[in-house]
Amino acid sequence: MNQAVLTTIAVTGFGVAFFHAAIPTHWLPFVLTSRVQKWSRPKTIAVTALAGTGHVLVTAALGLAITLFGSALSGSIGEWFPRIAGGALLLFGLYYLSRQVLGKGHVHFHYPHEHLHEHQHEHGHEHDHVHDHPHEYHPRRTSDRAAILSLLAFLTFSPCEGFVPFYVSGIRYGWAGFAVLTAVLSVATVAGMVIFTSLTLAGLSKIKLGVLEKYESALMGVLLCAVGILIIVFER
Repeated sequence: MNQAVLTTIAVTGFGVAFFHAAIPTHWLPFVLTSRVQKWSRPKTIAVTALAGTGHVLVTAALGLAITLFGSALSGSIGEWFPRIAGGALLLFGLYYLSRQVLGKGHVHFHYPHEHLHEHQHEHGHEHDHVHDHPHEYHPRRTSDRAAILSLLAFLTFSPCEGFVPFYVSGIRYGWAGFAVLTAVLSVATVAGMVIFTSLTLAGLSKIKLGVLEKYESALMGVLLCAVGILIIVFER
C-alpha cells in the first residue's frame, strides 16, 4: 500500500470538506438565527461548532459502514480492489460533473428562520398599503432550545455526501485510513464553518462565496476523478 497515495487522498479530502463548509448553507443559517435570537458571538460560534460536529458524526457513520463492508470485500478480491475502488471514485466524479452540466451543481436548503424573514418582508409591504405609512415589523424570537435544535437537525441529518467517496478510497488502508480521513473531515468541516461564521459576524459578509455553491459539483467531480485515476495507476 502506497502511503503517498493516502496522504494525497487526505489532502484532497481536506480541501473538499473545507470548501464544502464554506458554502453559505453551512454558516449563513447560524448568522441569521444569531441576529434574530440576539446571541453573543461566543454562543453563535459554539452552536456552529456543535452542529458541525453532528454533521461530521453522521458522515463518519456512513464512512464506518463503508469501511466495514470494504474491508470484508477487500480480502476476497485481492489485487482487483484498487481498480474497483478507483473506478467507483471515477463514477462518483462523473456523476458530480454531470450534475454541474445539467444545472444541478448545488442544492438549496431552506434555512431555519428563512420563512420568518420572508414573512417579515411581506408583512411590512402589506401594512404599508393598508396604513399608507412605513411599518417596521420585528420578527418574534423563538426559544433558544428550539432555535438550536433546528440548526442541529438542519446539518446533522444532511451528511457531507461529497466526502463519502473518500472513505471508499481509504478502505485499502483499513482502520488507520478511516481514522485519518475522519480526523481530516472533522477539522476541515468544523474549522470551515466556524471561520466563515466568524467572518460574517465580524462584518466581512461581502466575501463572494456563492460561487463555491454554484460550482460545488464541478469541483468535487474533478477532484474525485483525479483521486480515482491516482488509485488505479499507483495502487498495486
